[in-house]
Amino acid sequence: MMMNKLTWGLLLLLCTGCAVLGAQKYDSLFGPEQVQNRSNDVSPAQSDFFTEQVKPVIDNRCVVCHGCYDAPCQLKMSSPEGIERGTSKDLVYDGTRLLASKPSRLFVDAHTTQQWRERGFSPVLNEREQSAHANLVGSVMYQALALKQQHPLPEQAILGEEFDFALDRDQTCPTIGEFQQYAQDKPHAGMPYGLPALTSKEMSVLTQWLQDGAKMPKHGPISAELQTEVNKWERFLNQDDNKHRLSARYIYEHWYLANIYFDQISTSEFFTLVRSRTPPGEAIDVIATRRPYEDPKVARVYYRLLPRKSTVLAKTNIPLALNNDKLARLRTQFIAPEYAVPSLPGYDIKVASNPFKVFAAIPVGSRYQFMLDEAELIIRGFIQGPVCRGQIALNVINDQFWVAFVDPKFVSQPKIDEFLMRHEDMLDMPAQEDSNALPISSWVKYAAKQSTYLEAKSKLANEVFANGQHLTENLIWQGEGHNDNAALTIFRHFNSATVVKGWVGEQPKTAWILDYSLFERIHYLLVAGFDVYGNVGHQLITRLYMDFLRMEGEDNFLALLPKEQRKALRAHWYRKSPTSLVEFMKDTNVRFEQPTGIDYKTSQPQQELYQRLATKLSAVLSQRYDYQKVPNVLRQLNAMPSTAVNLLPQVSYILVANGEDDYQAYTLLHHNAHYNISSLLDEEDQRAYDEDKALVIPGFIGDYPEALWLLQPQQLEDFAAHMQKMTSEADYRTLKSRFAVRRTDPQFWRFSDILHQQVKKYRGIEYGLLDYNRLENR
Repeated sequence: MMMNKLTWGLLLLLCTGCAVLGAQKYDSLFGPEQVQNRSNDVSPAQSDFFTEQVKPVIDNRCVVCHGCYDAPCQLKMSSPEGIERGTSKDLVYDGTRLLASKPSRLFVDAHTTQQWRERGFSPVLNEREQSAHANLVGSVMYQALALKQQHPLPEQAILGEEFDFALDRDQTCPTIGEFQQYAQDKPHAGMPYGLPALTSKEMSVLTQWLQDGAKMPKHGPISAELQTEVNKWERFLNQDDNKHRLSARYIYEHWYLANIYFDQISTSEFFTLVRSRTPPGEAIDVIATRRPYEDPKVARVYYRLLPRKSTVLAKTNIPLALNNDKLARLRTQFIAPEYAVPSLPGYDIKVASNPFKVFAAIPVGSRYQFMLDEAELIIRGFIQGPVCRGQIALNVINDQFWVAFVDPKFVSQPKIDEFLMRHEDMLDMPAQEDSNALPISSWVKYAAKQSTYLEAKSKLANEVFANGQHLTENLIWQGEGHNDNAALTIFRHFNSATVVKGWVGEQPKTAWILDYSLFERIHYLLVAGFDVYGNVGHQLITRLYMDFLRMEGEDNFLALLPKEQRKALRAHWYRKSPTSLVEFMKDTNVRFEQPTGIDYKTSQPQQELYQRLATKLSAVLSQRYDYQKVPNVLRQLNAMPSTAVNLLPQVSYILVANGEDDYQAYTLLHHNAHYNISSLLDEEDQRAYDEDKALVIPGFIGDYPEALWLLQPQQLEDFAAHMQKMTSEADYRTLKSRFAVRRTDPQFWRFSDILHQQVKKYRGIEYGLLDYNRLENR
């Protein structure tokens, strides 16, 4: 029975009073800690209560901050297993550690609560005597919620310095025995942190649940219809012949981050492709390795589809639809071609980390077309994969650029296969150094390999196009006339990023054209080969090597421009670059030197090239985020002066009311301009603030909103006019006082629910809960 406000209030006073008990008294009062199995003996009523009342509160009030690798104290509340696991004082994101840390991936690196305790995780639920009183007194989760009820947010728009919202802030992560001192030192630190308290009804729901032992039902079996699909796909992925086994390994290493669903049956149930010790028909036994290609230490790997157990988060939702057409496509790409796989490659790191060695038997055309079919998904892997945040990881890309791809007909040739096999050692990547690397010596080694490869590649290209046959826009893959993966836009938001289909926004400063070898290397550098738990050397060498890959993609684009324009444009992109990089760019041995085959008609060839390529891709250019569809009154923000743009956060959401329950949604992006993006640790000195721009787009871009604006239609002109006139922080704060929903707004959670309703409407299968860890305090 739900407790009334008076009963709940008395319990709150009783339990928070008891919270002053020191850790030494908990054992004497309630016995020693002992891991509980809360999914045992869950009654139908308890199961329904959790699913229908408790879970929605946890998802919409807790998971929005406690969902990803960088959740405070590693407390991931998006699943019962994450809640049971609890907290850790260890950091996942640590750019200074000298030695790689031990991975702590939920569902991967440990599988029981006891195993997590042995790895140092502390409970947030009571693990002593299971009584109503002890379940509240001994619960960190309850005490943190109660602390906010006792000390609600100050009645002020902008919170004081006692609130620290920095992503790299010190993590306190108190255990129940430490909570008394924590509450005394930080009375403002109740949960939700830096946001309004739960309502009385929400608090009563969670209090009742915690008091009754925090029962959480087990995940039920999937439907028979879904199981039939799973069985069909697992049969395909686990056939015994070498061709199927090598193909399955390739597919897995590119799809392991995907949220897989069967679109003809369900769009709400997701699966993950995993490596298992057990074959289809048996319970899945996940093989835990740092990287998807590392030695599984079993005689035979089986590729299995594991049901997802967590609430879907926007920042990690990379959906992939499987159906009969996709299965037929894979058979056409990997099984139908005539090639032999006399023996399967092993897992020695020097081989396994290099896809050009491991998968040499599979035709390049098959591999490349497979990646192109789901190009957005592959690129989202290194934009939305394990790196929930990382300024150092992302300062290697510009804030907005377009991506296109070389047509497979240019790489599906025997001489390309031969060329890649001949230079496979030059395509080794830093992950070969494992997760503990020495950055300087590693960088020198791989820089030399990259230079050698580029020299050979340029020599081949210069020879091929030396006899009157020149590159034109026909180089570009057109998505076979229907695949909108052919044109993508990547946005950087300082320490997060987004990739979407289509060429979004005004013509960008730079663009990439990816060929097969480049696309593959980016994936194995930033996704398959990247270890978020790696040491500082591993992280730095990964970032440094990406400089070369980015420039290679840019050079592919430059090759379509007039030869005399390339050097000047590259010099503009890399103003104030480090001397070493300037010297590298001067090396004509690594440059394509043949003239373009395009007959330019204007004095602005880069802009003309963008237009020609857009025309070439017109049949498959997604218009989902067409900024021209934004109302004129908001579109004028795209031209606001840089002094105003400089004041904006990276990602702002604007909701314009269309009635009581209907809204139009827009994203306002702040593009940070740089003289160059080749400075590893000194990005601030490379910022070209006078060149910053804004872009308003229909719908939602990004998963970490920093500012939230709620407008009535009649307010649009006033809002836009004042935003363009901003010149100071005071101007920005005044504007927020009039139109924004600040994190301190008493109606914040009501707006949050409206926001998520709109995100779900706009994103469909890509929907997931947003992350509020970057909400500004301004």
